[in-house]
Amino acid sequence: MFRVSFLFIILGFACLSCKSEDKNKAVDDKEIIEALLKARYNKFLDYKVDSMAFARSYNPKTAAIKKVPSKDWTSGFFPGNFWQIYMLTSDEAFKNKAKKWTAFVEKEKFNGGTHDMGFKIFCSFGNGLEVENNQEYKDIIVKSAQTLSTRFNEHIGSIRSWDHHSDVWQFPVIIDNMMNLELLFEATKISGDSTYHKLAVKHANTTLKNHFRSDGSTWHVLDYDTISGQVRARVTHQGISDDSAWARGQGWAINGYTTVYRYTKQKKYLDRAVATANYFINHKNMPEDGIPYWDFDHPDIPNTSRDVSAAAIVASALVELYHYTNNDAFLNYSKKVAKSLKSVDYILPDDIDAPFVLDHSFGDWSHREEMDEPIVYGDYYFLQTLLRLRDLE
Repeated sequence: MFRVSFLFIILGFACLSCKSEDKNKAVDDKEIIEALLKARYNKFLDYKVDSMAFARSYNPKTAAIKKVPSKDWTSGFFPGNFWQIYMLTSDEAFKNKAKKWTAFVEKEKFNGGTHDMGFKIFCSFGNGLEVENNQEYKDIIVKSAQTLSTRFNEHIGSIRSWDHHSDVWQFPVIIDNMMNLELLFEATKISGDSTYHKLAVKHANTTLKNHFRSDGSTWHVLDYDTISGQVRARVTHQGISDDSAWARGQGWAINGYTTVYRYTKQKKYLDRAVATANYFINHKNMPEDGIPYWDFDHPDIPNTSRDVSAAAIVASALVELYHYTNNDAFLNYSKKVAKSLKSVDYILPDDIDAPFVLDHSFGDWSHREEMDEPIVYGDYYFLQTLLRLRDLE
C-alpha cells in the first residue's frame, strides 16, 4: 500500500508533466488515485461498524474523530464514500464495508423529523443502486420519499427544513434542501408514482422564485409565514452575515438546480444553475486554485479559511452542467479543483489517524463548529467529482 507522503512525490511529478499534456486528456492517473484512496481508507476497513459511530469530522485540536448516529444529517456520506471508492478502484473490500455501513442508515426512512432524507438515504442507498440492482434499496428509497413528503406544505409550496428555532422562524427553508430533491425524483422513477416528482418540482419553483439575489447568489434561509405563505425573512444563518454569499450554500444551489434540470429538462432550472455557477467561479474573491473562502464576503479575506467542501460540491455539479451547456469554463473549473485537491495543500497528512482524504472543509460558523478541518462531505463530493470526470473521459 502506498503511503500519502510517497504519493505527494508522485503527484508532484504528475503535475509537472501535466503542463505539457493536452487539456482534453484525463485529469487523473488511475493508479495514483487508487493508491491515494487506499492509503487513506484501507486502514479503516477494520474500523468497527457501529450505527452510533458514523465518522463525520476530525478535530485537530483534540485529535479526535467526531462520530455521529444515523439520525445525523451527515450519516449517509460515510457509506457513500466507501461505495464511491469501490466504483473508483473495483476493490471488493470497499463494497463489503459500504454494505455494512449502509444497512445502519435504513431506519432513517421513518424519520420524518428532518428534511435531510436525501443526504442520508440517497448518498448511501442511492450509491448502492449504482453498484447493484437491489430491490430492497429501491423500496427503502421510495419509503424515504414518502416520509420526506410529510414535511411538504402545499400552501407555501416547499418542504420544511428545520424544526428548531421555532421562537424565531415559522417555516424555515434552507438552500441545502435542494439536494434532497434527487431522492424524490428517483422515487418516482422507481415506483411510477408521480407524486414525488411533482412535489420536488413545486419545491424547486418556490425556491427559484424567492431564494436568489439579482447577482445570482443565494441566501441560506428563507422563513415563510404559515398563514399568508409569503416570505417573512431572508437570512444567511451559517454565513458571516445575512447579506453575504456563504460558499457552500452557493454550491448547494448550483448542484441542486443542475439535478432538477436533469429530471425535468426545463430551461429555467438550467438557467438558474448556470447563473449561480458563473457567479461562483468568476467571483472577484475566488482564489487562483479554485478553492473558495468559506464566505465570499468575509471581511478578513485572504486571512480566513478556505472551504474544500464548497469547491467539491460545485466541481461535481459543473461536470454535469458541462454536459448540458458545453461551456468549457465549467469543465475547466472542475478539473482545476480536482487537481488542487490532490495537492499537499489539501490532502490530509498521512500521520493523522482519521478516515478522511481531504483537510480544510468548513462547517458551521453559527455554532463555531468544524471550522477548517476534515469533514466527511468534503470527501464525498471530491470522490463524486473524480467519478464524473472519469466517466466524461
